[in-house]
Amino acid sequence: MEANPNRSPSRMGSQSVDEGSTQQYYIATKSAPQDDRTRVLKYGRMFAVFDRYGDVEPSGLGEEGIFYEGTRFLSELALFIDTSRPLLLSSTVREDNSLFTADLTNVDVDRSGDGKIPRGTLLITRSKFLYQDACYEQVRISNFGLRPIQIPIALKFDADYADIFEVRGINRPRRGQRQDPVLDSTSVTLSYRGLDGVTRRTRIQLSPKPQRISAADCRFDVSLQPKQDTTLQLIIACILHPASNGLPKYDAALAATTEDMHAARQRTSQIYSSNRQFNDWVTRSLSDIEMMIVGNPEVGYPYAGVPWFSTVFGRDGIITALECLWVDPWIGRGVLEYLASTQATATIPEADAEPGKIIHETRRGEMAALGEVPFGRYYGSVDATPLFILLAGSYYERTADYEFVEKLWPHIERALSWIDRYGDKDGDGFVEYSRDSVNGLVQQGWKDSNDSVFHADGTLAEPPIALCEVQGYTYAAKRSAARLAAALKNFEKADALEAQARNLKDRFQDAFWCPGIGTYALALDGKKQPCRVRTSNAGHCLSTNIASPEHAHSIEQILLGPDFFNGWGVRTVGAREPRYNPVSYHNGSVWPHDNSLIAAGLARYGFKQSAARILAGLLDTSIFVDLHRLPELFCGLERRPGEGPTLYPVACAPQAWAAGSVYLLLEACLGVSISARDNTIAFNQPCLPEAIPQLWIKNLKVGSSSLDVCLNRSNAQDVRVEVIKHSGDAKLLIS
Repeated sequence: MEANPNRSPSRMGSQSVDEGSTQQYYIATKSAPQDDRTRVLKYGRMFAVFDRYGDVEPSGLGEEGIFYEGTRFLSELALFIDTSRPLLLSSTVREDNSLFTADLTNVDVDRSGDGKIPRGTLLITRSKFLYQDACYEQVRISNFGLRPIQIPIALKFDADYADIFEVRGINRPRRGQRQDPVLDSTSVTLSYRGLDGVTRRTRIQLSPKPQRISAADCRFDVSLQPKQDTTLQLIIACILHPASNGLPKYDAALAATTEDMHAARQRTSQIYSSNRQFNDWVTRSLSDIEMMIVGNPEVGYPYAGVPWFSTVFGRDGIITALECLWVDPWIGRGVLEYLASTQATATIPEADAEPGKIIHETRRGEMAALGEVPFGRYYGSVDATPLFILLAGSYYERTADYEFVEKLWPHIERALSWIDRYGDKDGDGFVEYSRDSVNGLVQQGWKDSNDSVFHADGTLAEPPIALCEVQGYTYAAKRSAARLAAALKNFEKADALEAQARNLKDRFQDAFWCPGIGTYALALDGKKQPCRVRTSNAGHCLSTNIASPEHAHSIEQILLGPDFFNGWGVRTVGAREPRYNPVSYHNGSVWPHDNSLIAAGLARYGFKQSAARILAGLLDTSIFVDLHRLPELFCGLERRPGEGPTLYPVACAPQAWAAGSVYLLLEACLGVSISARDNTIAFNQPCLPEAIPQLWIKNLKVGSSSLDVCLNRSNAQDVRVEVIKHSGDAKLLIS
């Protein structure tokens, strides 16, 4: 994604910045949030962040609002009973992410002439959801008192039309103009004409007709007999291109969005266990992945995360697809199709684009359109291109979709050409990066904070930089491409790619292994000097099989040792490294997707118990976090008895590759591999943590066949696989 704290451009957090690193895309944190448990909805290019009351408050981190196409179309929404904010009873988001509900009640109200209304007399239930380009809300008000009540219900609203990068803290020297509001008896339309010439409108449609309406608020005078209720409705439509067809009614729209959110359950293998907390985690993870896909114009492509990255990110989409591939290969196809269609065809320095390179991110807001940020269509990631090839090979293994791979092959060849020509400009055999865009990302691996690549004395590495995990991705990419070339009967190409991969693996051991620290160097700097720093990046080298077996054991000991494993997961940087900071974005935090890739690597080299330990730690994390939703990251502080993990203040939740981590963790522990070419489903030395004694997988598909299986754990070394249902002629292999 984009940079965070000391990160260069786009994805920024809240740590200090030094060594003159840029801050133009830093996510500013000027005051503490009033409530750190926001409620998130998303549908297509629209997302909303509410507080637990269902309101949008402009204070705290300032990330609340209704956003569409990279712009905040509603920046304030507050409900009042008389003149007071209600009391919160509870709020949640339905487990399929289709509906937000908050139950509220009144404070003590003393209305002159009308008498007192004791606290708890009224029950106010707010229900919200998104569908297409609108936010629907229903407010049901019930009188549980013993006498009639007359009371005003007011809504206050505003729209600042801030670009998402303004919300993140960028100050713009110039902005567009707010237009005069348009009012009628049941609606308010606010609007803004941007410097890009686009008029953005927010239409607030109210039902029934309010007693008072203005450009900033409205009031309903509610009269209720005892045990009587009434319902108010509002539709907040985000309008970029006015359409003649009207919006569907509340009930029809809710039925449609609920059906859309359930699509994944028809497509994906169902997983549940004897551990209820694990089931809650899996259920929310599946719903989060689907929410990040539903309604997107890029069919099958999961957006990266809400609120800061609700758009296409190349690396994130690929890794999410890889995590989910064994249970839902449809996502992999969607990711590959879109990335192939946006593959760079020319050298564009201001976008860090070169022929054959895979996109890093896209943005659609006013600032991107004007070039105030470089991310309209931006290519500044070094790893998305080899990961694209790796996903293509894995997708073919999983599906045997020959026609699709044949269609994709020219894009794979262009990606391979980029690796050799542009990724390795100095011809030393390693893929490196340095930015061409003056406003682009300084660091272009997955740890893209400005301070994330450094030497043992803490000094920052100078570009061009060759990251250890990128060499692993490249090794796996060339082997994947070799298998695809062979499938397409281009055997000469396949042999050449296999030879290149073997040569890279040999040279990697010599250049990156650091005996003094017992792991691979984080990177080689521009002078080919190794960054002798112990980081989680080495775990990715296990997942791609570039590591040697003797080195793998040392890496396993380090990553599961006390400097890295904090009881919840593996930290990004060891606790004794100079830049270690457990509350940083990349230098000591814990990332679920990072941990899932590490677990996959550990399992590949036979360290199944260590993979299960990581699964158990993140399972425990899911019990403590809100809605059982693993965030983008959390702090690397040591686990304390009786306490949950320490959350990171500006982490995205949901985050697609965090949600997908549970599937890759299970794949690693169970040793699942599915080959459509061989028509087989295999479990290799399956392992489960003690907390999951039984696990069921239903509708595990290969080709036209499917299996339902039950896995029973009798001890740490013995997990039995029992077939419950077998449809088709696929072979089940257990070793």
